[in-house]
Amino acid sequence: MTEVELVATALATGAATDLTGTSRGVVHDLHTALREAVRRRLAGGGDGVRGAYGVRVLDAYKTDPDVWRTRLLQVLAAGMEMDEEILGTARAVLRADRRAGHITVGLASSDAG
Repeated sequence: MTEVELVATALATGAATDLTGTSRGVVHDLHTALREAVRRRLAGGGDGVRGAYGVRVLDAYKTDPDVWRTRLLQVLAAGMEMDEEILGTARAVLRADRRAGHITVGLASSDAG
């Protein structure tokens, strides 16, 4: 799994609505932190893919990950540097989701940290 795929998977996982209780709170908080870190990185890119368009794709991805996944992957791959804040938070989202008893499709255990 590439860094871009890791972040996209964590964004989709964190948006899951079937979590309840404490697990929901932890995953939700981590997901919010990840979205905000990605949003800041995209918004700082100016015009084009890493500007307002990138932020719009991120917002659309939240509403329908299946439809917007390819575009989000393109936006994330278009020169956006994946720093340790983003990667670490993405891994934390997936770990918290796994602890809550969910299975993340396509995620190798060595990639989750």
